[in-house]
Formats: sequence, structure tokens, C-alpha cells
Amino acid sequence: MSNETPRRTFAIISHPDAGKTTLTEKLLFLGGGIRSAGTVKGKKSGKFATSDWMEIEKQRGISVTSSVMQLIYNDVQINILDTPGHQDFSEDTYRTLTAVDTAVMVIDSVKGIEAQTLKLFKVCRMRGIPILTFINKLDREGKEPLDLLAEIEEVLEMETYPMNWPIGMGKTLKGIYSIPDEKIEVFNESHEREIVSYSEQHVLADYEKEKLEEDIMLLEEAGNEFTMEKVQKGQLTPVFFGSALSSFGVQSFLDQFVKLAAEPQPRKASGELLEPESNKFSAFVFKIQANMNPNHRDRIAFLRVCSGKFERGMEVLLSRTGKKMKLNQSHSFFASDRASVDIAMPGDIIGIYDSGNFQVGDTIVTGNERLVYEEMPQFPPEKFAKVYAKNALKHKQYHKGMEQLVQEGTIQLYKTPYFEDFIIGAVGELQFQVFEYRMKNEYNVDIEFHHMTHELARWVTGGEVTDKMTDSRKMLVNDSQGRPVILFENEFALRYFQDKHPDLKLSTGWELLE
Repeated sequence: MSNETPRRTFAIISHPDAGKTTLTEKLLFLGGGIRSAGTVKGKKSGKFATSDWMEIEKQRGISVTSSVMQLIYNDVQINILDTPGHQDFSEDTYRTLTAVDTAVMVIDSVKGIEAQTLKLFKVCRMRGIPILTFINKLDREGKEPLDLLAEIEEVLEMETYPMNWPIGMGKTLKGIYSIPDEKIEVFNESHEREIVSYSEQHVLADYEKEKLEEDIMLLEEAGNEFTMEKVQKGQLTPVFFGSALSSFGVQSFLDQFVKLAAEPQPRKASGELLEPESNKFSAFVFKIQANMNPNHRDRIAFLRVCSGKFERGMEVLLSRTGKKMKLNQSHSFFASDRASVDIAMPGDIIGIYDSGNFQVGDTIVTGNERLVYEEMPQFPPEKFAKVYAKNALKHKQYHKGMEQLVQEGTIQLYKTPYFEDFIIGAVGELQFQVFEYRMKNEYNVDIEFHHMTHELARWVTGGEVTDKMTDSRKMLVNDSQGRPVILFENEFALRYFQDKHPDLKLSTGWELLE
């Protein structure tokens, strides 16, 4: 892949089962990345989706950890970051969104916008990431297209602009009409791509033509005006209709994607804006993954290149510690297959072999100036549990596993003052399961959880907390960096506490995003 090839880096956000993995596979297939697109649930055939590699994912047919895939299409290198779509998703998902320049939102035409999509969308909105929307499963009976647009506008408070328009749906699906170039992509059972100009088409019955012309007129009169500026600010989402499973509309989407997706953007490091074209190489760690290869006990730090040019063997400064290091072992990833990478440009994601130097959120940079990207907020957990090793003799492995998985960002760790009981915090239930699975499989430690009733964490950023202020409903703990945090049972307990102690300043950790 040449250095001059333009880069587009994006993640797909969706609710489980909306068709994210299928769409990813079809995009990879079009880019020549895989020879046959495997279906996710094809358990019996032993064929697994390319983007799911961890054992726990293969068992459940879901994407738990975010992997990275690359394809070249129309002379553009596209980097796809896979995000877990399970309803018990984890912080990994949020963090992945810090490393992309564009998001693609997949919506199920039958169900519309679902809770998970909303959470991820919120993170994209806060970051001002441009969003393209793919409304999937057009070959099923779903909601009316106009209703789906209205739902996006109301629920997500974002303007929409349809790039194409469905002609029928479900059993009556005839095709999609491309608004910019007035062509019809014809839907057929053989899934062969067939495009005809609207003026020359013989596919539509008169009533279908009339209905389409009415819809287009309505969109022209009542719809939003399309501007690239609004798309790039994340204020307007171009909407595409299609069916990922039958590859219908996917290539048309990809053709437009390479034109509409944002190129790598300047990012702020220690208050200064670093342009991608800068001579200074810089990158930040958005994910650490241990034991990707069960045959080698390894740890890979995933870096998003933000500026300059990465060259294998280059010397960089780790801003957090001030330590200089040489980056000799660098990989690019295609799901679980890895290839050595010698050069990477802004927008690219590379994996660096890590012997324990990196933490999630670290910045590396060439030169001597300790610049820091402020990309990685603390995500407030919503579930907490006290955790113990079942076998007290395994405390050494227990502590080692805990330390590594916390550094990786698998789980958040809190300790009670005085006794230092371990409490782990997670954004979703699945994080506990992944933590338990990995402690057993990688560190040979069986653990047990005592789930707690608390559901809110607030960092104390101003004022003094004393023991007298807390009780079972509001618990004082320290996070892994030793900062004071109060865990509250619910909103009511939080509000009551704030009324009683107005001098204390509490933060959710989300503030850094906004």
C-alpha cells in the first residue's frame, strides 16, 4: 500500500443483529479482502465471520473485541474498525470511536433506532464525527422509508439526506433509485448487480413509477439541503438503503462512501493542533489486546497514527513516562491474521508488540516534546461487583491478571480505603463475563463476583471527602490511579448527596468528551 494512497478510517455502529458484521464482510469482499463472505451464525459449517476471532466470540456469534480490517477500493485505503455490537458492550466500543474519522450507522429497517445505536451515536455526536447511515434489510417488510428518516431526525436530532430511495420493500422490492445520478439498481434474486438509467428502465410498473416520482418530489420540497460542510460537522447524515445480506446497494454505498467519508483530521495534542501532514510523527494507544495468539503470550498495543509517517524501527518518546523506545515489531491486522508493517500514514491503525510499556490513552511522538492527545476520556461504569479469587493461594496470578486486564482496559478497578477490597466496574454485563473468562483461561484463576447495587460513579474533582459523608448507599473508593471516586446506588442518592455537600465537585468522566 503506497504512502500516497488516501486513507479513510471508520467504524460501524449498530444495535446487535442490525447487520453490521454482514455489511463489514460484504465491504471486505468488494475490496478483495476475503474470497467468500461467511455468515456470522454459520456455526455448523465451522465458518466464522472474519472479524470475530476470540474464542468467546466464536461461541456466541458476536463481536466482543474491536478488530481492525483494511481494504483498498477505488485507490483509497479503507481502515475498518470493528466495534462490538452486543447489548452488553464494553468500553472498548467507546474507545474505538476515538480512533476513527467517520462512523457508519447501520439501522434495521424493521426495528428502526435501538438503544445501543443511541449510546454509540451520542459518543460520535460529542466528538463531531461525520455519520453515514445505511438502512439495512430492505428485502424484509419494514417501516416506511419516510418514517425511518423522521425517526433519525427526531431521536438523534440530526438532519437526513437520502442518497437513494427504495422502490417497494420486502416481497415487492424492485430496486433503489439513486438520487444524484437518476439510476436504478434493480433488485433480483440472483444478486447480480444490475444498474439501469431511470429514463431507459423497463422494470417498473406505472403505479411504481408514479409512487417513486411522488416520493422524490416530496423529498425535494420538504427534505433538507445537502451540504458537505454539514456532513463533515456531523449535523447531516447521508442515508443509503440496501440489504447487506443479499449484497444489494452495498457497492453503491461504498462508491459514495469513499467520496463522503472524512479524511484524517487534525487533532489536539497538549493544546496545539497537529495536522496529519506534519513532519512530527504522533499516535495514541486506543486499545491493548493481550493473548491474541494463544501460541504466543503476547500483548499488542493498537495505535492510531495521527500525524507524520510511521517507519518501522523509528525511535519515539512515550509522553507519559518520558521514556524513549524503538518501534521494531509493528503489525497491521486483518482480523486475527497479522502482517508486518514498515510504513504507516495518518489514519492507519498499527499494532505494536508491547512488553508492558503502554497503557490505553498513551501518546507516542518523535522528538523530545511530551505531547499528549486528550482523546481518551474515563467512561463511567454502570455496573459494579466485588471480586475475589476462589483459591487464596493463587493471589500472585490473580494480581498479575488483574493488573494486566486493567491496563488493557478490559475492566475498571477500584479499591476500598483501608482494606483495599477489589471492586470492578464495567459499562456492561459482558465485560464481567469476558474478564472472568480471561482470568480463567489466561491466568488460570477462578474468580467469584458479589454484584453490588450501585450504578453510578462520580470522580471527586474538588473539595474533601470524609468517611462521615458515606454509607452503604454511597461508597467511597479509589480508582486505579488513586483518585477518589464515590459510587452511588442511584440518581436519587446522588442528588441527595449533592444537596447535602454543595462544596464537593463531582465529575462523570464524560466531561472530557464534551
